[in-house]
Amino acid sequence: MAHRLRPVGLDFVGIAPVRHVCEREISAPVEAVYRALEDVPGWAEWFPQVTDARPVDGGKRRDIRLVGGLRFRESIIAATEPEVYAYRVDVTSVPGVRAIAEEWRLAPAGTGTRVRWTFATDGTAAYRLAMRPVRTAQSKAFRDAVTALDRRLTA
Repeated sequence: MAHRLRPVGLDFVGIAPVRHVCEREISAPVEAVYRALEDVPGWAEWFPQVTDARPVDGGKRRDIRLVGGLRFRESIIAATEPEVYAYRVDVTSVPGVRAIAEEWRLAPAGTGTRVRWTFATDGTAAYRLAMRPVRTAQSKAFRDAVTALDRRLTA
């Protein structure tokens, strides 16, 4: 069953009731990392939880499928090359959620890139409670994905 979420802007990333921030430095240059974020179908090649990723509406939106069958229809809310790539979830199969936005912020770190990912969300009390233990899994997923992306871009 599809759940339509509240539309949020980039400001939601800083004010959401539930926020999870992960950061990691990698060897790949900022421009290459940004291009990989914009390459929606490519996400399935470096982000292990993503089983399918497709651009929709001329690249303004994305259809994402994750391991376990979770589905998301997302809208790009910021694409400022090479610093920020962000999207919000418009429709999802996840129950109890009211809003989700994710921001990928990139900055030079020597010859590589500092990647900061923020997952911002809101939902019912039960959803918020369920998100607490998910942080560890999200942190691992982020580390694994960014490590795989770095390997792919520097091979």
